[in-house]
Amino acid sequence: METTNQPMQTPPDNNLIWAILCTVFCCLPLGIVSIISASKVNERWAQGDYDGAYRAADDAKKWAIWGAASSLILVVLYVIFVVIIGIGGNFAGF
Repeated sequence: METTNQPMQTPPDNNLIWAILCTVFCCLPLGIVSIISASKVNERWAQGDYDGAYRAADDAKKWAIWGAASSLILVVLYVIFVVIIGIGGNFAGF
């Protein structure tokens, strides 16, 4: 019977889809960081660094969430700014 160093479980989800979506639709810099972290998951798993693979997967997810959240915050601030400028413009028009 041959033994291998690979555990019988599958590698963690690398969250690459979320990283790409974050890059395209939300925040380019944080999305790129997320893609880089996601690309390290399978490589570290294959090298036997299982804790590193889980950390990289968690980092990819964290950066994608931060990118989406920052984009949402900026959109909300922009809408508030436009509304305030619009209201201010109405009062300045006499």
